Amino acid sequence: MNKIKPSLAKGTRDFGPEEMELREYVINIFRNVFDLFGFRSIQTPSIENIDTLTGNYGDEGDKLIFRILNSGDFLKKSDKNDFKESLLLKSKISNKALRYDLTVPLARFVSMNQDKISIPFKRYQIQPVWRADRPQKGRFREFYQCDVDYIGTNSVVCEAEIIDLVYTLFNKLKIDGIDFKLNNRKILQGIAEVYGLSNDFNDLCILIDKIDKIGLEKFEKELIKKGYNSKSVRSITELFNFNGSNLEKINFIEKIISDSEIGMDGIKEIKKLIEVNNNFTIDFSLARGLSYYTSSIFEVKSNKSNIGSLCGGGRYDNLTENFGLKNMPGIGISFGIERIFELLKDKEDPFIEFLKNKILISYLDSKYLPNCFSIAKKLRDENISVDLISDDIKLKKQLKYANKNNISYVMIIGEDEIKSNSYTFKNMENGTQVKNSIDEIIATMKSLKTNV
Repeated sequence: MNKIKPSLAKGTRDFGPEEMELREYVINIFRNVFDLFGFRSIQTPSIENIDTLTGNYGDEGDKLIFRILNSGDFLKKSDKNDFKESLLLKSKISNKALRYDLTVPLARFVSMNQDKISIPFKRYQIQPVWRADRPQKGRFREFYQCDVDYIGTNSVVCEAEIIDLVYTLFNKLKIDGIDFKLNNRKILQGIAEVYGLSNDFNDLCILIDKIDKIGLEKFEKELIKKGYNSKSVRSITELFNFNGSNLEKINFIEKIISDSEIGMDGIKEIKKLIEVNNNFTIDFSLARGLSYYTSSIFEVKSNKSNIGSLCGGGRYDNLTENFGLKNMPGIGISFGIERIFELLKDKEDPFIEFLKNKILISYLDSKYLPNCFSIAKKLRDENISVDLISDDIKLKKQLKYANKNNISYVMIIGEDEIKSNSYTFKNMENGTQVKNSIDEIIATMKSLKTNV
């Protein structure tokens, strides 16, 4: 049999035990914050029908969907002519795909379960998604998303709560210097109307969404290349460069798009939000390239890193209509947890003190194993994590095992310990050891256990 050189698919990663401890700790913080704000957890399949996914992410997004070949003879429904047209061939050999995000599957879930859920429906979801993107720092082909969404309400409370949720989450992660940027798609539509760009609105949003990468100068050139009036293009970039408070920005844009009905609707919506929660920065150059957004859009970035967007989202009032369910507005935000992990790794100061509540039970002779099992059960009954040496090895190697696995405490079982019911309890971080009863050890370990 040929030997296979072990390797990872491009854009994917393995996570060892230390990384997983960190990831699970952080994900638990996400879950706890989502619970604090009243969201409930769901899960959806990794695989969706291709018709469920396509048409929701714009042409560029659709190209990044990982399609799955039909099982069995996937070419049996195709003929020679299909090989001349890739899109035609794809539709015949692949009718399923890995999910691109969690929002479209949510719309499908709500449409299928509308009689089982209460409206408004508040859900959170933490699962992997896949995109056939070019891997780079903070961007992978397989990665986790953490989403919270409201379904079935137009209330401004949703935007206000999402803003507070974001700041609560980053505060618990000890990440400061974040900027919550907000815009409204209706205002962008108003700008497009005023400057004669309405016919290509989705393309305009995709291009605006790239400004951070390509810069305003190249943005202008791209629009002029598409045949738009250079004076109008420069006026748009001047809008994006305007500085001031949120109210100053609203007053500024209101004068420019006052003749646009939909643009004025967007201004009213932001004014209403400012009355409830003004803890955000209006950014007229924020577009969010996904085509399903209809109103409020937002994005959060770090002022201390150029890693990109840490989370983003917005309102999508028509998404469930694709599945036959009308009048079901939605709004949500998706956290790029992989980028958040990258940001945390770059912090000079430790952002987390790991829970030191794990203990290794070590024995001086295998004849004490029955005692070790009894003690391990008693500790575990108290919700204390216990590792038990499996091989009959010398004490020195047992202690080395504890150090390699970041186990801070070792309980040593020998003849004296069994007779006296007082056990050697060693702190591996500072090397001190004492003799304690099992109840004293339990009390010590519980004092170290802190809820995330």
